[in-house]
Amino acid sequence: MRVVLAQPRGFCAGVERAIEIVERALTKYGPPIYVRHEIVHNRHVVEDLRQRGAVFVDELDEIPPGAMTVFSAHGVPRRVEEIAAERGLPVLDATCPLVAKVHNEGRRYAAQGREIVLVGHAGHAEVEGTIGQVPAKVHLVQTVEDVASVTPTDAERLAYITQTTLSVDDTRGIIAALKTRFPAIVGPDVRDICYATQNRQQAVRDLASQVDLILVVGSRNSSNSNRLREIGEELGKPAYLIDDAAALKSEWFEGIASVGLTAGASAPETLVRGVIDGLRAITPIEVETLAGVAEDVRFRFPPELADTVPAATAHAA
Repeated sequence: MRVVLAQPRGFCAGVERAIEIVERALTKYGPPIYVRHEIVHNRHVVEDLRQRGAVFVDELDEIPPGAMTVFSAHGVPRRVEEIAAERGLPVLDATCPLVAKVHNEGRRYAAQGREIVLVGHAGHAEVEGTIGQVPAKVHLVQTVEDVASVTPTDAERLAYITQTTLSVDDTRGIIAALKTRFPAIVGPDVRDICYATQNRQQAVRDLASQVDLILVVGSRNSSNSNRLREIGEELGKPAYLIDDAAALKSEWFEGIASVGLTAGASAPETLVRGVIDGLRAITPIEVETLAGVAEDVRFRFPPELADTVPAATAHAA
């Protein structure tokens, strides 16, 4: 059976930075390091960091006074930042710089007296953080149909921003509907969409034209991983979202000559390698890598961690 690896796949620069912030903090300050919410949406990554001394909490009141605190890659509402300051908690902010850019855009539009339409998924940690960072009324829109229910105070003073784990293709129809209903609406250039989301979705589209079935390595609560699976199905291919090799079922591959394999932006390459081994245990395979975009984006670390080298990088390939 042919196994074709998507390119790119797996960790993006924002996820790598967030995980390494926790690793560097454990090295510099020692355990425990407290992290508000999952640092990224992958249970293997979270469990690995937990075993090394990271403590994941839902809210700041679970963190002891003075304990080193990390905000997750998804970003946090302004009120969370304020509570941390009021409690005197030392904070390392692992918010993805591309998420922080969306926050800045929202604040800029709010400063112009505009209400904001946020294109995103209700309940997602990034969406909740973004809403809590923008000092203006925010209308959440998830589908084209939702656009009809947006009721701004002034249709001439409206702007839109988008969740980073949505691609240009995901948002195109919604933005077009917004512009049709509110001709004066303004928003960021499509080039501001997260490069990693767009690249991984395009790689799945390229895969789908070459394989019989698609496997996506990622967690159930990962928005971008779920979307990769959906794209495979939309293109007419059986597609499965799996945590790891243990989820593989031999009956999936009966009569299948070729499998496409990718991973969400928060899934480590070690899991992909494990799935390859799992496939090899089911049937003989030949592995090849699809031609695709080579990503070389890197983000800076907080200054207090810039010179710290993590003791281990278990998430690395």
